[in-house]
Amino acid sequence: MSREAQGEAYIIRRMTAADVDQVHALEAATFVDPWSRESFQDEMEKNCCARYLVAERDGIILAYAGAWMILEEGHITNVAVTPSERGKGLGKAITAALMQYAANLGVQYMTLEVRKSNLVAQSLYQSLGFQTLGVRKRYYENNGEDALLMVCQQMPSVQEDFEE
Repeated sequence: MSREAQGEAYIIRRMTAADVDQVHALEAATFVDPWSRESFQDEMEKNCCARYLVAERDGIILAYAGAWMILEEGHITNVAVTPSERGKGLGKAITAALMQYAANLGVQYMTLEVRKSNLVAQSLYQSLGFQTLGVRKRYYENNGEDALLMVCQQMPSVQEDFEE
């Protein structure tokens, strides 16, 4: 899938095991309590429910998004955009692509947790149809911050020509 954000072309595609090092580096640069490299390797090799997308330009991963697809539910696990590309629409584009992928696999709704203090991410998710369902108290281990539980029941229409 070729796309553009503020005039700069990039490709969104399914993540592979070859992308793990770049994705882990982006994860570590983005989150206070990042997933380990081994966690991403396991997602690629062992978790049959995991689906991840990456956005790349010239072989460099600019963003990634992942979810676990379990029957009719998709649970977004992580979304990250490299600092130089933030605010250009790439986070929304890769999350929307992940939602499309999920819908194509039969997912009827998606959930996620987001830090209560992360207003930028909350705004992104709200723009894609997510609504706050509740609060998970002291969800984040590193500082005890609450997480908002968000859900989206407005999934995109299935693409008839979809092939995994």
